[in-house]
Formats: sequence, structure tokens, C-alpha cells
Amino acid sequence: MSGLGEVAGEAGTEDARLSERLHRTLLRFNRARLAPGFPTEGWRADVQQETQLRLLEGEYVEAERQRVAAWAAEAPEDADGFIAWFEDLKESGPGQHDPLFPWLATQATREQMNWFLTQEVAGEAGFDDLVALTQLQLPTQAKLELARNYWDEMGRGREDAMHGPMLAEMAQKLGLHPTDEDTVWEAHALANLLCAFAFNRRYTYQAVGALGIVEETAPGRTACVNEGLKRLGFDMRVRRYYALHSTLDVKHSETWNKEVLRPLVAANPACARPLAEGALLRLSAGAKCFERYRHELGLDLKTVS
Repeated sequence: MSGLGEVAGEAGTEDARLSERLHRTLLRFNRARLAPGFPTEGWRADVQQETQLRLLEGEYVEAERQRVAAWAAEAPEDADGFIAWFEDLKESGPGQHDPLFPWLATQATREQMNWFLTQEVAGEAGFDDLVALTQLQLPTQAKLELARNYWDEMGRGREDAMHGPMLAEMAQKLGLHPTDEDTVWEAHALANLLCAFAFNRRYTYQAVGALGIVEETAPGRTACVNEGLKRLGFDMRVRRYYALHSTLDVKHSETWNKEVLRPLVAANPACARPLAEGALLRLSAGAKCFERYRHELGLDLKTVS
């Protein structure tokens, strides 16, 4: 007769298989609905299939929302209190100060760094497109800040300074070739979550909270990756995506909190909870990635903390 530990392990393995299947399905769905296309005679069948996939996506997001409901309910509904709560997530939120990143900065080999970066590139959802989708019909002050953020993502009109191509250039220079099969499902889950928020207007405030917490928490992680790349001998042409975000996102976070989060909560306190949900779910998805990355890299927490 199996012991309880063995049974729990088997259940966990099955849950992981189901999660992997779900997120690989949603990954293909998100690629299809983001890609420019043409009208076809089979559009009715396409819409019917999309409806089924959107229902699947909705069930996933609602289950995730339920998981953080009690924590999100703690977010204050006054603007000052909410901003203080939100900013504290940089210290207290899921995945913060994960030992993976100091290890990348000081100990990772070139092969290990390349594996990590391959996961990051494969799981990138396209911050510029997410911002563009999220800003639809937002109040003017918030909309203008998202527009400024988007313009930065677009390199302020210079192709060589666009953030997305900058990441792709790093991958090309390092010889990274990410594939769906070689990418852990947790990385796809993170991208799928952000796409679900941005595509569905019922999750507008979750999208705003999720994107805002990316800006707030990214600088410390990207600084570690930049330091690791520098230690391994890579020049700025390779490092510039991470070097840029280790500093630029500090300013982005300050203005996002001031120009987007604060006025939204001040105008409508009911925004606080969905904003909090978005932030917590994005951090939780990131924490799951970091845990899986450490497992795949064979890291012992006791040796890297």
C-alpha cells in the first residue's frame, strides 16, 4: 500500500502534467490571436474554437484569483495606504529576494546562464503589446503614463533602442534557440497570465497591477543578471537589455505608482482589490518560475541563499 508521501507525490506529478498541457494550449492560442491575419471562409469555426479557449483561459484566471483572494482583500482602499501596501510587495511579495539571482550574479557558469536566459526569452510576453492593450479607455492621467511607458519600450522612435528587439539581439549574440518543448511550462504560464489580463477588459485593473509590479520588482533581478553577464565577460552589446532595465524600471515604477495607481484608487476605491490581485498573481507566477529554474539548475537553497 502506498504511503501518504508517495500518493501526494503522484498527485503533484499529475497536477504538473495538467498544468503543462493547459499552458502549452494557451501559449498556442495567444500566439494565434496576437498574430496579424486575413479573413478566411472558416472564420465561424475559428470564432467557435476561440470561444472554447477563452472559457478555458477564464477558468484558469478565476482559479488563480481565488488563490490570492484573501491576501488581495488586505489591500487598503485609500490611495496613500494602497501605494504603501503595493510598494511593500517589493520586500514581502512572492518570489522577492529569491536566491536564484545572487547566484546568477556570482556563481552561474556560461552554460547555466544561457539556459536561464533561454527560458526568459521564450517566456517573454511582449511588454510593449501588453501596455498597448491595457491602456484602452483608461482615464486620461493613467493613459498618458502608459503612453510614455510604451514610447520608452519602443525606443522613443529608434529601432535600435526598442526593448523587444534588444532582447532578441541578445539571444542572437549568445546563440540561444528557445523552443516550446525546451521551455518549462511555468515560463509559459507567466506569459499566459499577462496575456489573459491584457486581452480581456474585465481584467483591466489586474493588468495594470501586474504590469506595475513588473516595473517595481524588475530592477533588482535585472541588475543581478547584468552582473552575471559582466562577470562572464560579455560586453554591453550583449548586456544592454538587462543593464537598461536595472535602472530605467526604477523611474518607470515611480511614475506608474504616481500617475496610474494612485489616481485610479483615489477616483474609485473599488479598483484597489483587482489591482492587488494582478500584482500578487504576477509575483506568484514569477516565484513559480524561479523555483522551477532552481530545480532544473540543480541548486541547493542552502548553498545559494
